[in-house]
Amino acid sequence: MKTLYKAKVTTKGARDGHSTSDDGVLDINLSTPKDLGGKGDKNTNPEQLFGAAYSASFGQALEEVAKEHGFDLGDFSVTAIVKIGKNEEDELQLAVVLDAYIPTADVESGERLVNEAYELCPYSRATRDNLDVTLNLLLDQD
Repeated sequence: MKTLYKAKVTTKGARDGHSTSDDGVLDINLSTPKDLGGKGDKNTNPEQLFGAAYSASFGQALEEVAKEHGFDLGDFSVTAIVKIGKNEEDELQLAVVLDAYIPTADVESGERLVNEAYELCPYSRATRDNLDVTLNLLLDQD
C-alpha cells in the first residue's frame, strides 16, 4: 500500500481515558457508556468515534460515486448507528447501520449509489466479513 496519509492517535486509560493525536488536533476524554457498565460521563466513546469516521468516509465515497455518474446528491447526509454486543461465542462484536439520506435520488439511482459507495469506501472494505453492515437509503428524513 502506498500511504497517502497517516493518523497517529494515542489513548491512555482505555475506555475511561484520554486520546490525543500526534498533531494535537484530536484531544478528547473518553468514558464508558452506562449501558456498558460505565458512569455515563458526558465524554465520547470508541463507538461514537468509529461512527463519525465511518459515516464521513462513506459520505466521501458517495460523493465520488455521484461525481462519476454526474449525479447531484443535494443536501445529503450519512448516519452511522454503531452497536456493540455479544455474539454466539459470548465475544464482543460490532454491527453498523448506515443510513444514507439522498433527497435528490429515486429508489433505483439511490440504491445504485449506496451500493457502489459501499464497494469504494475504505471503511467498508476494511470491515467486510468482519461485522454486519446494514445499508439503508433514505429519500426523506421523517
